[in-house]
Amino acid sequence: MVPWVGYSLSELLKQAGPTSKAKFVAFESFYTPAQMPLGRYAGIPLPYVEGLRLDEAMHPLTMLTVGMYDELLPAQDGAPVRLTVPWKYGFKSAKSLIKIKLVDKQPPSTWNISNPGEYGFYSNVNPKVDHPRWSQASERRLGELRRRPTLMFNGYGDQVASMYDGMDLKKNY
Repeated sequence: MVPWVGYSLSELLKQAGPTSKAKFVAFESFYTPAQMPLGRYAGIPLPYVEGLRLDEAMHPLTMLTVGMYDELLPAQDGAPVRLTVPWKYGFKSAKSLIKIKLVDKQPPSTWNISNPGEYGFYSNVNPKVDHPRWSQASERRLGELRRRPTLMFNGYGDQVASMYDGMDLKKNY
C-alpha cells in the first residue's frame, strides 16, 4: 500500500456536472516535445492517454493524487497531479495530468492502442488472466522479497466488484 495524498476524483467530477451523455472520463498527460526531446523514443505514442467508465471514475477510491508519504509528488511519480485507481493495474493511473474530459464514447488508452492483444481497456487486477508474456497469479509487494498470491481487484473486491457484475472479466481484461 502506498499512502497517497489527494482527494476523490468524484468531487471534481460532481463540480463539472456530468450530463446523461457522459459515459466515460478521458485523461491526458503532459507532453511537450520541446521540453521532452527524448519522448520520441518512449516506444509508446505521447501524450499518454487513459480512460475510465464514469462509474469507475466516480468511485470514492479513484483519486486525484498530489502526494505520497505526506510529501508532494516528485516528477517521476506524476507531479503535480496523477490519477490513482487502486484496483486496476498501474498503467491505468495516468501521471502528470493536464486534461480530464467527460465523453460519451470509450476513450483511447495508450497501452490499448500500442498493444491491444496484451492490454485491455478495463485492466482490473485479475490473477486469473495472465498477461500473454507472464503470469499475474502472484506478485511481490513493495518492500517485500517473497511473492504472494495476487488478490482479485488488488484486494478491493468487496468495494468495487459490483461495478463489474455480469461482465466477463477474462474477455474484458
